[in-house]
Amino acid sequence: MARRDDVEHEVHAPKVEVFDPPSMTNTDPKGFVRRVDEYRETPAGLYMARAVDGHRRIAYFRSLLLPEHGLRVSRWTPRRGVDLGHDYYLDVVDISTDGPVWRTVDLYLDVLVRRGRDARVEDADELVAAHRAGLLDSSTVQRAMERTFAAVDGIAHSGYDVDAWLVTLSAEPPWSD
Repeated sequence: MARRDDVEHEVHAPKVEVFDPPSMTNTDPKGFVRRVDEYRETPAGLYMARAVDGHRRIAYFRSLLLPEHGLRVSRWTPRRGVDLGHDYYLDVVDISTDGPVWRTVDLYLDVLVRRGRDARVEDADELVAAHRAGLLDSSTVQRAMERTFAAVDGIAHSGYDVDAWLVTLSAEPPWSD
């Protein structure tokens, strides 16, 4: 069992998500197939935008998959009256493609950024628990940590401005706001 804030959590296998531009669908980690409003390939990766049905806090989200950096950078639109506590949410992931279909495997670590203020890393306890349970090998854990440290360092050096940091990666921010 992994522990966070003295609450036990089940150790879970890495979450897999599928992004299928030809069918305009996104299969979430629980296997639910969701309709996508927009897919767009960029020089840096794949952009996706879709509604979030049935979530009590999030109404919509936009994500940019960055395979070269092993990251999924997301901007979530909250439901009315909800403060998410962050402006950007980065998942540390492995990204692969099979023709036009993209796939991510979540490596547990997340970086939450408040624009111009700070960044925090979450779910290190889950990464360690997955490693201890044999769900991740040592090289995968190291890769996840290196990606996380590089992202936090780059974002901090960009004044906690994720869009400015993306430009330093030659990844034009795909969102219009």
